[in-house]
Amino acid sequence: MRGERRNTLDGAGHMTRDFLLRDVESDDLPIFFEFNADPEACRMAAFTAKDPTDREAFAAHWTRILADATVIIKTIVRDGQVVGSVLSYEEEDRPEVSYWIGREHWGQGIATRALTAFLAEENTVRPMLARVAKDNLGSIRVLEKCGFKVTDGCMGFANVRGEEIEELVYELVADAGDGMQSRSCADCG
Repeated sequence: MRGERRNTLDGAGHMTRDFLLRDVESDDLPIFFEFNADPEACRMAAFTAKDPTDREAFAAHWTRILADATVIIKTIVRDGQVVGSVLSYEEEDRPEVSYWIGREHWGQGIATRALTAFLAEENTVRPMLARVAKDNLGSIRVLEKCGFKVTDGCMGFANVRGEEIEELVYELVADAGDGMQSRSCADCG
């Protein structure tokens, strides 16, 4: 288990006290539930639980996440307030990253700042994948600001929308000097 960070990097790589990534605490979960139950946020995220308002399913999901040793997850705190979470997990032996910011905190650069810090401090494995609904322009901007490039796309069923939509697969590779090559995601499965 990684240690708690009291300070983190801002978008320019500077340490700050007003913004941090820290280990998830049990008191964070009700806040995450409210963020995840927000209908507009669910529509943007698209690929959510079948019923984002089901507390029991939410609790079971988070129990699995927190028990999985391959998951690295942090709570995003800004000015002492929980504003979201960022995590990485293994999908078919490939690392992927995901994040969720409470809707009232959108448009403030928090996702970009959190993802930048997470990728610099918590999980530096490359290549790193991310998935996003094609119409989620805010998350697309975040991924691109953090250096991700679109490598693939496919159709996937969005529970909250009740239909198939296009999902884009993004990839972050190591710096060119590292000799790592980008690979494309063959399927979105």
